Amino acid sequence: MKRPARWLCEASWFDKLTMKHNCSILLEANSQVTHTIHLDAVGGVAGDMFVAAMLDARPDLCARVLADAAAVLPASAGQPELVEAASGALRARRFGLAAPQVHHHAPADGHGHRHDGDAGSFRDMVARIRAASLHAGTAEHAIAILTHLAEAEAVLHGVPVSDVHFHEIADWDSLLDVVAAGSIAAALAGARWTASPLPRGGGLVKTRHGLLPVPAPATAAILRGFAWRDDGVSGERVTPTGAAILRHLVDPAAPAVASGRLEAVGTGAGTRVLPGIPNVLRALVFDAAEAARPDHISVLSFEIDDMTGEEVAMAADRLRAVDGVVDLSIGQRLGKKGRAMQSFRLLVRPDAAQAVADRCFAETSTIGLRLREERRLVLPRRLSRTACEGQDVSVKSVRRPGGIATAKAESDDLAGDTLAARRRLKQRAEDGSV
Repeated sequence: MKRPARWLCEASWFDKLTMKHNCSILLEANSQVTHTIHLDAVGGVAGDMFVAAMLDARPDLCARVLADAAAVLPASAGQPELVEAASGALRARRFGLAAPQVHHHAPADGHGHRHDGDAGSFRDMVARIRAASLHAGTAEHAIAILTHLAEAEAVLHGVPVSDVHFHEIADWDSLLDVVAAGSIAAALAGARWTASPLPRGGGLVKTRHGLLPVPAPATAAILRGFAWRDDGVSGERVTPTGAAILRHLVDPAAPAVASGRLEAVGTGAGTRVLPGIPNVLRALVFDAAEAARPDHISVLSFEIDDMTGEEVAMAADRLRAVDGVVDLSIGQRLGKKGRAMQSFRLLVRPDAAQAVADRCFAETSTIGLRLREERRLVLPRRLSRTACEGQDVSVKSVRRPGGIATAKAESDDLAGDTLAARRRLKQRAEDGSV
């Protein structure tokens, strides 16, 4: 669809990266947490505040998220918009529907939702999401968020989940929030989410069921196990939609520790003016620091002084192929009477040490070897295959403390007529993987 100017999107850094050197990642394994995203509920949490904060922090997601949001709405509902806003002394972004003919009012939830149409029951909303043309993963995450809402409502009203009707969130801009949040969750599938203690608010909120206490019963049911705080400011501070997004993304039992290099900060605004505090949700995006994990390794070592160079090379190749051998290196030593020796050192999984030792005796002339176990620290590594200049190249990459990423291409996959050509291919494959 055509991108409206009001989307305020910037060119995606990821698109630029994947076009670099015409390389593309084909297959990825052993994926790690890529980012930690901390949600700082300064003024509260609502669906539109979450989407605005995330798109402010990650403008590269703007086109995807707004296209998904528009795809699930009827034409008469309006178009999604992300606009500049302010709350208190802070600049922010605000997310919602641009519908000039819609009557606007400020409902009791304090976050400025508009009730200009009815998206229907849980069953209707799920069917609409499934029928829409959405990016991969968006529908699954959006439906999961809706399910948290439906299960809470079903318990509160004593009806089956399939019969739940979302009286308070069934307007089009709330469906918009759910789908946009689902698109963000799908796009950031490798992220870890944390949240600050949530503002409890206070008083009563006006709903179609009459006046209800704050937090609303559905919100309180969804957010069991989450930490709350009382900052003395009344009103509904966390909406049911905001609660369902938190439940879907954040593990309340996990430590709310966000560390690493701070990459971006986004601020999403609600419309209610709070006394003495900005009504915003902040999203802090950290590049997850890859901590070196402790490990144990067995080290086998021995010396050879009576095998030819060809025999040593053959033995080394055969030992490297033995299951459990992590690495093998050969060094030069001088023995008694000045005899040249080859010193073998093998790093072996502890459970395979005996089997590998037996193979050392079979493949070489040694009549004894040394065996010890050592502690080591290992950075998590990501293995991928990269298409570059028409070749598939295996690349191993790591993210080092401090956020520095490094990559190493597999030499056996580098085909070229000259050393310069192979080095060029190596550089391009490695640049396309970090």
